[in-house]
Amino acid sequence: MNHLESDDMIHRIAAALLPALLGAGPLAAQDKAGTYPVEKHLNLAYNPAKDADPVRHKLDLYVPKGAKDFPVMMFVHGGAWTSGNKDLYAALGNTFAQQGIGTAVINYRLSNRNGTGVKHPEHVRDVAKAFAWVKANAGKYGGSKDKLFVSGHSAGGHLVSLLATDEQYLKAEGCSVADIKGVMTVSGVYTISNLFDRFQNIFGTDDAACKAASPITHVTAAKAPPFLIAYGTKDFPFLDQMAEQFGKKLKDCKCDTKVMKLDRDHYSIIIRLAASADDELTRAMVELIKKER
Repeated sequence: MNHLESDDMIHRIAAALLPALLGAGPLAAQDKAGTYPVEKHLNLAYNPAKDADPVRHKLDLYVPKGAKDFPVMMFVHGGAWTSGNKDLYAALGNTFAQQGIGTAVINYRLSNRNGTGVKHPEHVRDVAKAFAWVKANAGKYGGSKDKLFVSGHSAGGHLVSLLATDEQYLKAEGCSVADIKGVMTVSGVYTISNLFDRFQNIFGTDDAACKAASPITHVTAAKAPPFLIAYGTKDFPFLDQMAEQFGKKLKDCKCDTKVMKLDRDHYSIIIRLAASADDELTRAMVELIKKER
């Protein structure tokens, strides 16, 4: 678990998606029947405060040109809460926008492995602030504030799951869990343990604080948005168990939940999702969005 989401993950994702971004791969500009051309709005500031981070408090918005009142998905990158960047996920933004789904790919402030940088809950507070921006501004770009979805990979899966189960962060931004129409989490972390050094630098060593940072803690019989939980058969240790346990608790609480087990590792699961509309997981996410909207 100490190697969870190392910088190697970022390098692999960048190397795999770069050909697509340059037009040599499956996400070269497409004019397939039923797809939309994509309009990009890059480096939009979602935090208006004077002390906002000039890089980490930004998002990129990919919208289906010519579509109206379309659903919008906010995507949160992984990187062990210490690395990662929205710029790596242009392929993902393009893939979903081509299917008629506006996609906001966000940055958020990061921790450092040496114990410096921001600590929990600053990451999820940024995610909540970005969500509030998307809700307030979706209509300006043709989207609908009433059709908002969240997705994330790895640490990003943790953050969107916590956002959707512990309402305090949304409430602080004038939003609620009811604003989220669906959650799609990929290779996420749903239980935070102070037994792992990596978690200690980010979440601290207090048992109660780690429990409060765990999405699984906040699953109750209260109405939660639909969840799609995906993980790989060759994923990082414990992520498969976490996904099944999280999914079971959601189902036990009568939440509309689907758990997908895919023959992939921690890298290929997000790379294949980002790179192709024909991918099994991409199709499942698009299906959930179209069903719930």
